[in-house]
Formats: sequence, C-alpha cells, structure tokens
Amino acid sequence: MQIKIEKSAGVHETSGKEIYVRNGAQSLKITDKQKVIELQFAKGATSFEDFVVVTVPPESTYESKEIASFLSDFSPRTEPLEYVISENLIDLKTYDPRVSGLLLFSDNPSALLPRKCAVKIIRYETREDEPERDYLKETISVEGASYHLINQTVKIVCEIMSSIKVWTPQGLRAMEYPPEAIWEIITNSIIHRDYSISDDVQIMIYDNRIEVISPGKLPGYVTVENILESRYARNHKIVRTLSKYKNAPNKDIGEGLNTAFEKMKEWKLKSPIIEELERSVKVIIPHAPLARPTELILEFLQNNPTINNRQARELTGIKSENLVKVEFYKLRDEKLIERVPGLEGPASAWRLK
Repeated sequence: MQIKIEKSAGVHETSGKEIYVRNGAQSLKITDKQKVIELQFAKGATSFEDFVVVTVPPESTYESKEIASFLSDFSPRTEPLEYVISENLIDLKTYDPRVSGLLLFSDNPSALLPRKCAVKIIRYETREDEPERDYLKETISVEGASYHLINQTVKIVCEIMSSIKVWTPQGLRAMEYPPEAIWEIITNSIIHRDYSISDDVQIMIYDNRIEVISPGKLPGYVTVENILESRYARNHKIVRTLSKYKNAPNKDIGEGLNTAFEKMKEWKLKSPIIEELERSVKVIIPHAPLARPTELILEFLQNNPTINNRQARELTGIKSENLVKVEFYKLRDEKLIERVPGLEGPASAWRLK
C-alpha cells in the first residue's frame, strides 16, 4: 500500500498536540515556540507582513511621500489615514504600523523594520559557477517602498545587462533577455519572499546568466514541480495593494512565472531553472539558446567569416573546450566547415567550407 500526502499550507499537530518535522529518516519533535513560529512562516500559514512594529510611529505609513503618490491616482479619493485603516495596514486598536504598511508606504522600510528587506545586486565578470572574489565588479544596494524597490531594481539590472557583451549568431551584442521575464521574476522575488528572514533579495549577474535568490522556502502546497500551476500568495496585503497601483507591477496575479517561461521560449532561450534551497528559492535565468550547438555555429558563420573555440563556448553555453571541438568535428565530417589555414593552437579557428 502506498500513501501519498501532498504538501499543505498548515502546520499540523498530533492528537497529543505535538509537532514534528522530517529530517532525512528522522522525525524530530519541535518544542521551542519560536521554532514553531518559524515553521509557520516557512509554510505560509502565518505571514510576517501582519506583525506590528511597536517601535515605529504610525505616521511613517500615512504621512509619507509614497502613499501620497499612490493615492494621487487612486479612486475613489481617499485620505491616507483612512486608507491604511481600511486596509488593515496598521493595528486598529493601537495604531502601531504593520510590517506590510511599512513595506508598502514608508519612504525607507530598511531603516524602520527589524529585518533586512532590501535588494542587493551583485555583478560578477565571469561565467564560473562559484566565482572567486577577484571577479566581483560591483555591489549595489537598492532600498525603498515595495513599488519603488521593484521598479528601481529592474532598471539597474537592465542597465548592467546592456553593458555586458556576449557572442550571438549575429556577432558581439549586448546581453538581452525578454523584458517581461526579468520583470516578472524580480517582482516575484520581492513580493512573495518571507520577510521574517532577515536577509535581502540577492540578484547576481554573470556573463552568461542571472541568479535571483529570494529569502524563504516555497509557501503552502507550492513545490518546484507544480509552481507554474499553483496560485499561492504568502503576503496577501502586499500583493493586493501593489495590484491597485496605476502601473501595477503584478497585473497578472499568479501568472508571472508562466509569462517568464513563455517569453524565454519565444526568444529561443532556455527556460529558467527554479531551485528550493534550505532557506531560500533561487531562480537561474540562463543566457543560453535553445538551438543545437551545430546550428548556432553555422548561423554564426553565415554572419561572420570565422569562429574560434572561445566564441563557440559563449555562443552555445558549452563550458568545455573539448566538447566544443566535438561540435566542430561533427560539422567538419559533414564537410560544412574547415579549419582556417595557418592558425594553430589557441589561435585556431574555423570557417564555412
């Protein structure tokens, strides 16, 4: 008999009111109340966005430039204090601001919240999987209310990408991705992250990929396998309020990742890779074409006189020099390409026959 129990959004107890977590082949009992709370955050049963921050004055949410800007386009006309009360963004008894209210409308949440909530953009000038510090070019921290944070982060990432040159079948070009894919993945990483974890969203830009790491495991019943079919929001207030902006960053609620995957396919690039880590979710956006290596090499040679091993590696995404040679030999054996005479060793190159 086989019993399959799907992942759920709740933290379950035994009949004896005990809670266990699975670790390998062991069932470990949780007795620490703080650990239970952390488990509830991780599963999405409780969201840190609802917690009140007693050390911050409530005016930080309804006397800010951000909420004034938001309500200037909002209909029906609403006063800032009235809005945060009606949306339960401050505690209705004490008027202490909730985490969601500060994230959405305080001008600088990073200075007010007890946990990290910014974005850190890191540029590595390499294609290596685990780069050394020597390849680190710059680190940029982006802070601000959620709407501003999303827009500013996407803008900076696009600016950095435009400065990276990669080999394409048409020659050396700026690294390009579907704008919708970059937008949706960054937006998801900010609005669906677990704010109970004191860490920033990290975006690492390499010469051949972008990695977006969002704090917190996948919530509720969402898994890596069903994430494109699932609809689950950890931070309901943040998602709901951002969707009311005039130019909402999350117009297609629940469709963001689907859009990213579809656009990557339309651009003939390989699909993003989603990984669930111990305390975060990583999305890798590869700059690798869907076409076969031999097809890319031939297309390159239709637009350029020669191609060498390094260019072919960047073009195809193959990391090994020897494996690229195999692709060259396939085309040579089919009498489609030939070596360029007089060029040997590291300088060797190929041309159309």
